[in-house]
Amino acid sequence: MSTINYDLSRIKALAFDVDGVLSSTTIPLHPSGEPMRTVNIKDGYAIQLAVKQGIRIAIITGGRTEAVRLRFAGLGVTDLYMGSAVKIHDYREFRDKYGLVDEEILYMGDDIPDIEVMKECGLPCCPKDAAAEVKAVSKYISHVEGGYGCGRDVVEQVLKAQSKWMAEDAFGW
Repeated sequence: MSTINYDLSRIKALAFDVDGVLSSTTIPLHPSGEPMRTVNIKDGYAIQLAVKQGIRIAIITGGRTEAVRLRFAGLGVTDLYMGSAVKIHDYREFRDKYGLVDEEILYMGDDIPDIEVMKECGLPCCPKDAAAEVKAVSKYISHVEGGYGCGRDVVEQVLKAQSKWMAEDAFGW
């Protein structure tokens, strides 16, 4: 397992794509035609803990399914950008809403629509199975594939660097 080469004490916010990052790249289709996603329980635990520890979390996804909204709202994420056609616009809205600077934001994406955000944020990260173009602009490539704990990987490293991982409220949901 590798570690992120960045001053993680500076990170105040984490933003994630969903498909290919917090959900695997292969998704079943419901008979209605709606894409169904998988989620990783350990990603979910880490995200809700980060929220409790005061780290801002954003979900920026092109997807529009209600199940995705419910999943992340249930983890305490209030900044949900669904149906994001051009992600850089939603990223900038999130950044500016909280008065953040790019160097304080980690973004994890896996494919071409994520590249603009990754070039602008301070800490661009990606899963092990990200597109080659995304890996080329990433400062950290997780040892884990999308949907299988890459979110947990980066959240855990940030929280540990800030002494917020095994905190008092870490032992519950």
